[in-house]
Amino acid sequence: MIRVILPYHLRTLAHAGSEVTLTVEGPVTQRSVLEALETLYPMLRGAIREHDSQQRRPFLRFFACEQDLSHDPPDAPLPEAVASGKEPFIVIGSIAGG
Repeated sequence: MIRVILPYHLRTLAHAGSEVTLTVEGPVTQRSVLEALETLYPMLRGAIREHDSQQRRPFLRFFACEQDLSHDPPDAPLPEAVASGKEPFIVIGSIAGG
């Protein structure tokens, strides 16, 4: 089971708790985790990734094992600790300001 921590606005949209668990078939990558998340919570489609390009939406970041994975290729394997469920895949909403 893959653990995913969602920011408040996505939890509210999905009517989910702060942490959700997913089953991912095949390699555990950003793409496979996000596809499993969007399958379980279809209302998140377009909220995390753009509909057409599937690129990460602005103001969202991905973290795991204290590493920023936001700019990693979507098909790069996630750390083993995430794949085994020991550590969560974290989606963080950032805030712009100035």
